[in-house]
Amino acid sequence: MPALPNSHEALLRNREYLRGRLAVLGPLDIAVVPALAESGLVMTEHYGLWERLQNLAGWAVAFGYDDPALTPAAADTIVVFLPKARAELALRLELARWLAANGARLILVGEKKEGIAGAVKQLKAMAPAAVKLDSARHCQVWQADDLQPAETFDVHQWLEWHPVDCGGIRFEVAGLPGIFSAGELDTGTAMLLESLADYPLTQGPVLDFACGAGVIGTWLQLYQRSNGQSAAPVDGLDVQSQAVICARSTYQRAQVSGAITASDGLSRIEGKYASVLSNPPFHTGIRTDTSMTEQFLQQVKEHLEPGGELRLVANSFLPYEELIRRHIGPVKVIAGDRRFTVWSARRH
Repeated sequence: MPALPNSHEALLRNREYLRGRLAVLGPLDIAVVPALAESGLVMTEHYGLWERLQNLAGWAVAFGYDDPALTPAAADTIVVFLPKARAELALRLELARWLAANGARLILVGEKKEGIAGAVKQLKAMAPAAVKLDSARHCQVWQADDLQPAETFDVHQWLEWHPVDCGGIRFEVAGLPGIFSAGELDTGTAMLLESLADYPLTQGPVLDFACGAGVIGTWLQLYQRSNGQSAAPVDGLDVQSQAVICARSTYQRAQVSGAITASDGLSRIEGKYASVLSNPPFHTGIRTDTSMTEQFLQQVKEHLEPGGELRLVANSFLPYEELIRRHIGPVKVIAGDRRFTVWSARRH
């Protein structure tokens, strides 16, 4: 078996502290799951990991914080892996309390570079008697017994609403802990939106890849309406559960249309689009990782109509121009500065 992340190895060193019905929240590598127990509940926010977890016999699998597989008082031990966004830890700990049976045990594990020291302060605020079990592989493993169960849990109650104002179009966007750029319009997306005003899209169906909270699809439809144009639905897809929840909520509040789909890459998308838009992520955890975008560029041509346009914004230092040219067709820069570039390419 390939080497597991350090936090997973640290947990395996302490598996004797796992007892009764087990719930595992947020593993980065699913290989750790069957090594912990023969059965249990595992939750991941990543759709690709959720798909692969379906192959595990004996385990109930949940995609994100609103999956019906999550039920109250269902676990005697809850393992919480430290999420990459600190704000999400409070959400994950509250879910753990709701999953906890009477007398349940919580195990928190994470790497020092991920911020486990600060996370322990959050844990102790909830469970003052928490104790450190182990320090290994630059990680810490903490245990809190007799977890106080939560009576209710509804991720939609954690939604926060933030105003977006760009090009005279104003609306509210939903945010949840752990979602990219929650609460503000990031500079790259703003540049992409401005390019849509300066260089309008061809009429036809639109796809927003890695849609996040649904900002691009919402803005585009409201902008088209404000200019007396017919607004085509903008479908969105994202690999993360919180993003899917937020995008659907943003669309609903703004009264715009389009299907929001959970998908790892383009695997769940059928049909072709006149335009595909994206401000794709380039981080996995705390390291740069462009593999998802590279895979997207290899596949997206099959989902573009002949002559259809890919319009993508990214940090200017990322090596996307040659990939776009190779996989889509002639590419040009339509907006940019030292930090961000908007590329446009049309399918051959």
